[in-house]
Amino acid sequence: MDLAWCDTQANLRHAEEMMRRQPDSDVYVLPEMFTTGFCMEPHRIAEPAEGPTLAWMGRMAREMDAAIVGSVAAVVPDGGYRNRMYFVEPDGKVTCYDKRHLFSYSGEDRHYEAGTERVIVSFRGVRFFLQVCYDLRFPVFGRNCDDYDVALYVANWPDKRRMAWDVLLRARAIENQAVVIGVNRVGSDPMCVYDGGTAAIDFFGNVAVACDDNIEQVITYEVKMEELRHYRKKFPSLADSDTFRLI
Repeated sequence: MDLAWCDTQANLRHAEEMMRRQPDSDVYVLPEMFTTGFCMEPHRIAEPAEGPTLAWMGRMAREMDAAIVGSVAAVVPDGGYRNRMYFVEPDGKVTCYDKRHLFSYSGEDRHYEAGTERVIVSFRGVRFFLQVCYDLRFPVFGRNCDDYDVALYVANWPDKRRMAWDVLLRARAIENQAVVIGVNRVGSDPMCVYDGGTAAIDFFGNVAVACDDNIEQVITYEVKMEELRHYRKKFPSLADSDTFRLI
């Protein structure tokens, strides 16, 4: 989707309209900071947990009988700010992941606090690994310890670095024997232009389905868990992983 700059209500209305074009999905994934765009003024846009975005996500999860996923600028109890990814389920359960790798090139590290926890959430028989934009460039943090099936990357990834986005999504799928879903925005903000690149990558590293560039579009992908389990058993690279871990 395109994002209206720092206009939460407009973006919520627009996201709802797009989601209702594709009913009967189990999970809806929205871009990074989908209510505001990638804004480095958290004092102006950040919301507490009881803010309008999380309330909207909870309502949509109930109405669509699906999980709603996306990141927002969030106020944390100590008064700081996080780029926080929410995974909101129909029963009201909320799982949070705070972006671990802040994009210092744009000064994100000067305005937001980095998260420290690796977060995986199970929903309807699938284990989802939550990641935000710049995290895609750090494979150690994203290494599959045989604990997730689908990696979700939400992003505001500009067109001038699009090649890296495309290649890294496929690399993360291959090396982790996982489905990778990358959801990026289109349009522009005061700093960058975005051409999309939203895609679902299967566990072989193939682009299974993708949005067209430079337009708003809704696509779906079915995660075939039996095929994934069969592939991992037949080609057990996860079991052959290095025994050491970097932390």
